Amino acid sequence: MDYIRIRGAKENNLKDVNLDIPRNKFVVFTGVSGSGKSSLAFDTLYAEGQRRYAESLSVYARQFLGQLKKPQVESIEGLSPAVSIDQRGMTHNPRSTVGTLTEIYDYFRLLFARIGVAYCPKCNIPIKATSLDEIVSDLYKKYPNELIMITSVLIDGRKGEFKDLINRYRKQGFFKMIIDSKTYDISEEEVLLDKNKKHTIILVIDEITLSSDKTKRLSEAVRLALEVGNGVIRVQRKDGQFDLYSEKLSCPKCGFSLVELSPRLFSFNSPYGACPACNGLGFVEELDPEKVFDMNLSLQEGAARVFRGRYNQYYVYNLLSFARSKGISISKPVKMLSSEEINLLLFGDVSNIEKDNSFESIAKYIERKRSESFNESWDEFKDFFIMRTCSLCNGTRLRKEALSVYINKMNIADLLKLVPEKILAFIEDYEKNIYEYETHAREKEEISRPIFKEIKKRLRYLLDLGLDYLTLDRATMTLSGGEVQRLRLATQIGSGLVGVLYVLDEPSIGLHPRDISRLVDSLRELSLIGNTVIVVEHDRETIEAADFVVDMGPYAGERGGKVVYSGDIKGLYESDTLTGKYLSGKLRIVENTFRRKTDSFLRVFGASQFNLKNIDINLPLKIFCTITGVSGSGKSTLLYEILYKGIKKEKGFREMPGQYESIEGVEKIDRVLLMDQSPIGRTPRSNPATYTGVLDDIRSLFAQLPESKRLGFKPGHFSFNVKGGRCEACRGEGFKKIQMLFLPDVYVPCDVCNGTRYQKDTLKVEFKGKNISEILNMSVDEAREFFSSHPAISRKLSVLSDIGLGYIRLGQSATTLSGGESQRLKLAYELTKKFRGHTLYLLDEPTTGLHFDDIKKLINVLHRLVDRGDSVIVVEHNLDVVYASDMVIDLGPEGGDKGGKIVAFGTPEEIMEVNNSFTGKYLKEWFGRS
Repeated sequence: MDYIRIRGAKENNLKDVNLDIPRNKFVVFTGVSGSGKSSLAFDTLYAEGQRRYAESLSVYARQFLGQLKKPQVESIEGLSPAVSIDQRGMTHNPRSTVGTLTEIYDYFRLLFARIGVAYCPKCNIPIKATSLDEIVSDLYKKYPNELIMITSVLIDGRKGEFKDLINRYRKQGFFKMIIDSKTYDISEEEVLLDKNKKHTIILVIDEITLSSDKTKRLSEAVRLALEVGNGVIRVQRKDGQFDLYSEKLSCPKCGFSLVELSPRLFSFNSPYGACPACNGLGFVEELDPEKVFDMNLSLQEGAARVFRGRYNQYYVYNLLSFARSKGISISKPVKMLSSEEINLLLFGDVSNIEKDNSFESIAKYIERKRSESFNESWDEFKDFFIMRTCSLCNGTRLRKEALSVYINKMNIADLLKLVPEKILAFIEDYEKNIYEYETHAREKEEISRPIFKEIKKRLRYLLDLGLDYLTLDRATMTLSGGEVQRLRLATQIGSGLVGVLYVLDEPSIGLHPRDISRLVDSLRELSLIGNTVIVVEHDRETIEAADFVVDMGPYAGERGGKVVYSGDIKGLYESDTLTGKYLSGKLRIVENTFRRKTDSFLRVFGASQFNLKNIDINLPLKIFCTITGVSGSGKSTLLYEILYKGIKKEKGFREMPGQYESIEGVEKIDRVLLMDQSPIGRTPRSNPATYTGVLDDIRSLFAQLPESKRLGFKPGHFSFNVKGGRCEACRGEGFKKIQMLFLPDVYVPCDVCNGTRYQKDTLKVEFKGKNISEILNMSVDEAREFFSSHPAISRKLSVLSDIGLGYIRLGQSATTLSGGESQRLKLAYELTKKFRGHTLYLLDEPTTGLHFDDIKKLINVLHRLVDRGDSVIVVEHNLDVVYASDMVIDLGPEGGDKGGKIVAFGTPEEIMEVNNSFTGKYLKEWFGRS
């Protein structure tokens, strides 16, 4: 079958969709936010593909899969096994790195186990396990017809007389020893050693001239020497020089030993390879005195933050008593105490622990509390800790045995610290010069060739996907959702699967326009080898590159859910859809290019966090400013680590900002807000109505109704979060969860309230024929019209509608909102507040998940914030947003080590004239043609 045929799709807001999608093509789903793109791509196609695959497995296997429910669709034909690569489910596992996620690390572990050369970390000499036959063969190659001495080291630098040892070997028939560099005939003379001095005793097994007829004698001498020397022999020549051989993987000089080289030795997720101090994490958790104590207060003034609260007075008394007993002042500010005194308060008197066991130190108190109830206490105490690089492994995560194995002077940690381009250069050099670098080069070449092939293939995919600035040891928890998604995409391309349906969610997020074409090429490669690639996307270049485009709409929410166009890109240009109009130029996102000017600046000096190159920068206030640059150039670091955290710290908050020398002009800002894409709430109880406060106004309105007054209902009675008016059977959830073991968990409406969340008496109160539950099920646009005669409510709802969120339901669970929707909700909440001014809003890629029409609305909202006296600084790649801003700060010129500098600063028009600015180049190219 050449098509995936969908019939009668009704999932979420889909309106009985019928659609034929060509197989083994690059397909883009686009449309306004909330039009049903994800419902069709993920909740229908992917969910059904994954469900069918799961049903082919045994019941036993299915219990380990997080299965998706069967979508509401009549039929889907021609569906392949499906793989979803989205931005959700980002791993917060500290053990996950770029190398482990892409599986490149696994190939490196195999490589080092097979061709790595172990070195003694103390003696810096190679460690090699050599068999008896290999030793004999090597000696004949090195010293043909030469006289050599086969010996075993018995004592190496130890004090003693060693009479018994010497006598034992004399009785066994040995007659020659080398003691402290002097040769003795122990069969004829008594050896007297000073027991107070260190001695080295070497037993001479045999002296042999290596002629061809002495092979058997040499083999026997080597066998005996290995037996006497515990697997190590020393071969001495006439000039006094010697060679060491070991039949074990141990240093023949100092005895440092390794287990057999295997891939698990190089895994920080295995106890065989992980650093014993940090258990393979690369960092250790330490109490931070500046977080535990308010350094400006004394102990008697309550400096110990950990003991604040009325239930902790007993611990405060103990702390003060201990301080007095140790002569520590309880009236001085803690910052005046010595580091030794602070350590005593934190850890107690370690040197006198047995006598001083009555005092429970702060460290022990926290450890006990966390062990008693880990989940509850972790959040309570985590702010008192700081993560420091492990001093034993220096952040490499591996034990010293793994770090002592090298390939061409590089251990595995050294390679993981490199970016893909440098690793490729290392591999190319090694393969080119392997016969110069290695003994047994032919064997190692055969072993390494297929491993290098897989590594190089995956590294090139990272380059193609614009991830050339990432090192392989970088933790994935420090990456953005777009970066993680592209890493997963690189892994899938590298796997070489065929006949699969891939569903991706905006893979262009976080990519500069310069890198989009390489992403498109990678997606095309997936389809060309025999896969169907479906991408939910709003990026213009990606849409234009598709083989087949599906445009959803015409609008969002209940007014969407239809396929308004499907076909090639040429037909979309000619269509009358919103997407078609923006692509063809009939509609434009940026109409007005008026540029504000400002003489108010925030000045940052010496910003050097991560890859920022000690930059000084003037950040304009009272205008709309964008920070641009290729991926990895330092934009998010500047925004979050320097600006947000730095300003918070300068204003007295407990923040640990990135490295900078100073910030001037903080007094010009009353507050700084980071409008990120984190959820507005962590539980299903949080929703747009509760977050924006509009539910408070609605509950107050309901409480004023005659029926409410008659029943004595207050505003709290109309809340599903507290007892009173909510349904107690489901505690206001509206549903009950039933665990089904090997089947997906089933959520069934509460059989008491039928999913309304409220008691029957509460639902009897109606406004304009609607009860509180029915109102929460309205979309924002429906509710705005419904409450048009109530300005306090309609004003807040109008802001939500203006920002492009008119389609979401008032009571929609926060956990179902996308990152972009959450971010816009936060912006809307700010706009509903009364004018304040002097607020600095920081946003990181707010166009994520937004259609052209939604971006236009977002830009208008950002300008509204500036018009009322606030400042807006946005990290963004979208050229329309950049062109709509008043000023641009372009970082680069490249990503990673090659970035972190200011390439250009000025208006969008001025940026266009900077030759080495990639942003300027694409602004000029795009807005020149428009």
